Amino acid sequence: MRIAVSIEHPAWAHQFRHIIEKNNKDGESLVIAVDKDGDLRLLDAFGIKYLKLANSTGRNIVEKGWLFLKLCFSYTKAVKCFNADILIGRASPMMAVAARLTGKPHIIFEDTEVSKFSLRICKWLSSRIITPEKFFLDLGKKQERLPIYKELFYLHDEEFAPNRESIERYGIDTTEPYITVRFISWNASHDFGIKGLSDREKVEFVEELSALGRVYISSEKELPAELEKYKINLPFEMIHQMLYYATVVISEGASMASEAAILGTHAFYLNEIASGTTEEQEEKYHLLRALHDPKTRYQIALNETRELMKDPDIWQKGKEQREKILTELPDPNDIFWERMRALCAEA
Repeated sequence: MRIAVSIEHPAWAHQFRHIIEKNNKDGESLVIAVDKDGDLRLLDAFGIKYLKLANSTGRNIVEKGWLFLKLCFSYTKAVKCFNADILIGRASPMMAVAARLTGKPHIIFEDTEVSKFSLRICKWLSSRIITPEKFFLDLGKKQERLPIYKELFYLHDEEFAPNRESIERYGIDTTEPYITVRFISWNASHDFGIKGLSDREKVEFVEELSALGRVYISSEKELPAELEKYKINLPFEMIHQMLYYATVVISEGASMASEAAILGTHAFYLNEIASGTTEEQEEKYHLLRALHDPKTRYQIALNETRELMKDPDIWQKGKEQREKILTELPDPNDIFWERMRALCAEA
């Protein structure tokens, strides 16, 4: 097949990496990329060639609106020149427009309910929308609910293998309990009007956590000088090894919290935005704790982390829950691949 896929976020690079690699064995793939939070570094690390069409996703509504119009044209031109059989990816409105204008089928996976503009466009223009079973929105007849998580596209045991040495060579002691913290930039389109901690509050929060164990920080924004010593010094593509061996992960972003849970690591998700995926992972597998109240979530996470760190078996208990997830849920790459082939056959 000749497939075109858009990569507009690091999680998208992880998610579609194996499908791109599988397709490239007998077909060709056009990877259209927008520079966002290190996604291009991931594509480079994976050895995936790409066509960069923008240096950012926009910092405000005006920039995002202009980029949408510009990229609709650029995506359509690229897809047409490539002569793709099918367009795939997440809910990229630009790809949906390109699919309609070129007359090609478009299949997406989406688990982020707050991407309302993107989903509105895709609901109208895309051919098939796959979502997890627990998804808050009804997207009509094109929606197919399946028992899969996006994180299993790249963290299923068919795709992910734990490797202590890969991160120990960078000074991370996996034999000692540690806490991984993720601070986001709060500048995504769905983040308007909400925010996290100030720099001073970040320092206070991390200092309290550091009394419980070693702390490593991943941050989309520049850290205060006092926290530089906690910054993760790892190649971007190794972050999941870091999450796997952590005792606790505290994340303002849903992706990293959910990734940690899928890897069998107890995680806290600190954000006003709720999702069906994080709710299900909390209710069904008890590895993720979603805390939405900005006034209390950081303190609750701190208090509950303190309790988790007291249990010497908490890491192993988490890995036993991961085995339950892997037993109950399939590898979504196989399912998505089947749906792609079926749409191509129908076209």
